[in-house]
Amino acid sequence: MRRIGLIGGMSIESSMAYERVIVAEVRHRLGRDHSPRLVHWTLDWHEASTLLVAEDWDGLAEVLADAARRTEAAGAEIVLLCTNTMHRVADRIAAATSARFLPIAEAVAGAAVAAGVRRVGLLGTRFTMEQEFYRDALAANGLDVVVPGATDRDTVHAVIMDELVRGVVSPTSRQRYEGVVDRLVDQGVEGIVLGCTEIELLLDPDDPRWRLFPTTRLHAMAAVDAALAAS
Repeated sequence: MRRIGLIGGMSIESSMAYERVIVAEVRHRLGRDHSPRLVHWTLDWHEASTLLVAEDWDGLAEVLADAARRTEAAGAEIVLLCTNTMHRVADRIAAATSARFLPIAEAVAGAAVAAGVRRVGLLGTRFTMEQEFYRDALAANGLDVVVPGATDRDTVHAVIMDELVRGVVSPTSRQRYEGVVDRLVDQGVEGIVLGCTEIELLLDPDDPRWRLFPTTRLHAMAAVDAALAAS
């Protein structure tokens, strides 16, 4: 089993979820006596979010590239960045390590294509929804990407930054998110990409009302696939 390196803490809520998914999946595949080989390098969300709010992408790239190097030095053979938004600088992180870097959008796009979905709605921070890096990564895999309207984008972003990253799960915010999803479905989308790793705290990925693509779960399971793949 190859050692998986997690660059987490953005926020801690989602990176803890990564560990839970990876542990459960390894136990499911190999038996309950087995555990994954993990390295978890956790950043301080306060420091990372300060750079994010300032849109200091160069500063974030430096911090995350350093984290990737440290994760590899600790023995990681596969590296995951446990956040969607910070994949804005994924190329610079991947270049900082000789370990295999697994981009989150590729895992998500692969699941959508395998499910026969071609038109997806994208939820996430405003950076993920409004900038091109994530939408282009999905489109490169043949997906047509739709984002919510401006008011709904503000709602989705605010709930993430003000509540979910702090572990706050509000029934009122859940209802607001459900409304956003319904409006995307009314626009003809076939599936919804939960493009922020904390959204799975609010929306159940297994909710039968919609076809949801949970990025945390899909990314973590792709890491298990890679860790257990034959050499």
